[in-house]
Amino acid sequence: MLIPATSTEYLHVPVTAPPGTDLTGVPVRIAVVSHRADPADSEWHAADWVDGAARILVGPNSGLVLAAGDYRVWINIDPPGAESVVRKAGVLSVT
Repeated sequence: MLIPATSTEYLHVPVTAPPGTDLTGVPVRIAVVSHRADPADSEWHAADWVDGAARILVGPNSGLVLAAGDYRVWINIDPPGAESVVRKAGVLSVT
């Protein structure tokens, strides 16, 4: 995904759940980081579910302001039970 640094918009991370699984009530977090390591606890931000995707608002008028550069996008889904799924979801370029 490519967005300008001056834009405030939702970053959407599509999620494919197993058939019959409803994720709308499952906690989800997104991290947008410029380094290659796993995100630190402080880098995770609460996200929302919309139409099968997790989303978070990024940009100057949000809680997640990004300077120009390339970022790694991570998602964390915490379903009931022992699992806490963490995955690299893609790359975001901010111009």
